Amino acid sequence: MKYILILLLALLTTLSSCEKDDICDAATSTTPRLVIDFYDFNDPSTAKAVIDLTIIAEGMTDGITYQSSTLINGSTVSIPLKTTADQVKYRFILNYGSTTTSLTNEDDIEFNYIRSSLFVSRACGYKTVYELNQLNPYIWTDGATADELWIREIVLETRSITNENETHLEIFH
Repeated sequence: MKYILILLLALLTTLSSCEKDDICDAATSTTPRLVIDFYDFNDPSTAKAVIDLTIIAEGMTDGITYQSSTLINGSTVSIPLKTTADQVKYRFILNYGSTTTSLTNEDDIEFNYIRSSLFVSRACGYKTVYELNQLNPYIWTDGATADELWIREIVLETRSITNENETHLEIFH
């Protein structure tokens, strides 16, 4: 009986010292990306896919990998904002890699924002959320003046970037 009591006490001590695993669930929201939808300039209610679009951050040589490719052929894209700076500049290059260089067209967009850290959980830590600058949320220029702007209009849908469930920016081309 004495041995059973000692064994039970040892088992109870062992179980009480166990700690719950801190694993961040994959479904937990992390630092959101900027969601951009592309629309037809001539018919603003119609989504319009971009053809062979690549998006390259300033200072980088490779485009953002999107669905295992750096070329985007769709009407929606999500791009990351820097977590260490209050601005990031991207080159939006349409028809990237085209054998006809006159079809390639580059526009630049610089995004200006304020970063905030938001505690998610002990397992996941913090995530960064963004608020686009109220006066100048973006600066849009032609990457190469000879090719003119392929982006015709940009509409800011929401300044707060807290999740990827909503469109933040609409680009008309």
